[in-house]
Amino acid sequence: MLPKIAVIGNGYWGRNLVRNFHALGVLACVCDSRAEALEDAHVQFGVDTCSSFETLLSNPEIQGVAIAAPAVQHYQLAKEFMLAGKDVYVEKPLALLVDQGQELASIAENEHRILMVGHILQYHPAILKLKELLGSGELGRIQYIYSSRLNWGKLRIEENILWSFAPHDISAILYLLDEKPVGVSATGGSYINPQIYDTTLAACEFQSGVKAHIFVSWLHPFKEQRMVIVGEQKTAVFDDIEKERKLVLYPHRIDWVNRLPAASKDEGQVLVLPTVEPLRKECEHFIESMVTRIKPRTDAREGVRVLQVLDACERSLHAQGRLVKFHESPLKYFADPTAVIESGCEIGPGSKIWHFSHIMAGSRIGCNCNLGQNVVISPTVVIGDRVKIQNNVSVYTGVELEDDVFCGPSMVFTNVINPRSHVERKHEYRRTLVKRGASIGANATIVCGVTLGQHCFVAAGAVVTHDVPDYGLVMGVPATLAGWVCVCGVSLSGAGEVTCSDCGRDYHIDVHCCREVIHTSVFAA
Repeated sequence: MLPKIAVIGNGYWGRNLVRNFHALGVLACVCDSRAEALEDAHVQFGVDTCSSFETLLSNPEIQGVAIAAPAVQHYQLAKEFMLAGKDVYVEKPLALLVDQGQELASIAENEHRILMVGHILQYHPAILKLKELLGSGELGRIQYIYSSRLNWGKLRIEENILWSFAPHDISAILYLLDEKPVGVSATGGSYINPQIYDTTLAACEFQSGVKAHIFVSWLHPFKEQRMVIVGEQKTAVFDDIEKERKLVLYPHRIDWVNRLPAASKDEGQVLVLPTVEPLRKECEHFIESMVTRIKPRTDAREGVRVLQVLDACERSLHAQGRLVKFHESPLKYFADPTAVIESGCEIGPGSKIWHFSHIMAGSRIGCNCNLGQNVVISPTVVIGDRVKIQNNVSVYTGVELEDDVFCGPSMVFTNVINPRSHVERKHEYRRTLVKRGASIGANATIVCGVTLGQHCFVAAGAVVTHDVPDYGLVMGVPATLAGWVCVCGVSLSGAGEVTCSDCGRDYHIDVHCCREVIHTSVFAA
């Protein structure tokens, strides 16, 4: 009996999965947050729909899901569905962090789940034929691989071209060579948005001596999807845009005449390939794996290998093309592909840097911090552990944030008291210290040279011009002391001995000061 599969995401690519799984008789439901996408699926295929993936988790009639959601959601969705007992097909990339991919692979093994990654080229008849040719030795010893994936668009603002286009070619090259690189380097250019690479060229070096180049761009005047494999005896050219000459063998050779090399050309041999849709074969393979419980060709471990190459390429891009060797540890933090991370900064493990943010050289960010979109961290800035900085915040040189600080959306730091465009005042930067556990509300402004006390609370829109005491609540323009707040963020009422109504902490409050009362146990040593 065939399994029942739900597709999550009926967008640009998800609709192709919907079409194929429906044609194969296994489509049970389509899930999407957009009403129009659900209407399209229901009208075209008469299939059940839902707007929340949570309804699928406990549905016993659904044995598997195909995830075509945004890449940032792949890890969490795949994890939840496997832990709910479902088999999972997830579009590339498997996750955005190597550690996340490895965790998913471990979950699949421990929970005895099928986890398959949508690396479609491994189901393309041309790639399968190339694998056969390499195995038979018809090309001779492989020397060089060149791959190009170029087009005019589709432009993206949430990921760069490396993560959008290159996973296909990386997966295919690793499959064909059956080895992983020992080192990679990558360079790129950003022309539309300065923080998103529009073109990248990645170079991979393999232990066998093979070198591979992967060129991707969405600013090319015409579509090109080509892979050239140069062997000692023959060269194979796979051109996925061609209809009749999709895979051609060229028996070109180098002859030596009078001790000089001379290129000799011969006519190409067109290889006949079966006319099949690679995505249909991929979907069939997932269904077969679900039925037989045999690991798919592009399982989670294969997905992790591709993530490792992507991660190394990303590190090389941010290091101006430096060679990254595979004995180097992967990043312990997450950085969105659109983020700019300059060399010479320090970022602690578990921290997350989101879209379009810029971390400058010389800055230090602690562990488990979360920096939202369009955040700028300037040189010499020090940020402690577990700090949360919301969207559109610039932390300028001279600012220090201790542990557990919260910075609300679009709040403003300054570092010069009397700025003029034509007067340079870098030697006049004033220090601003935000102490442990302080919270700064949205659109607040902190005039430089002040100290915000521990666990203080700056109200939204306030303009702080003087020091704020520990646990102080300030609001207004200019900000004035309006009360006191607990460590948990709840306002404290009264004077003298006060107990927080929410968490039970005790405080002593007078007109100008608030301090937490720590009770010592009679059993303390």
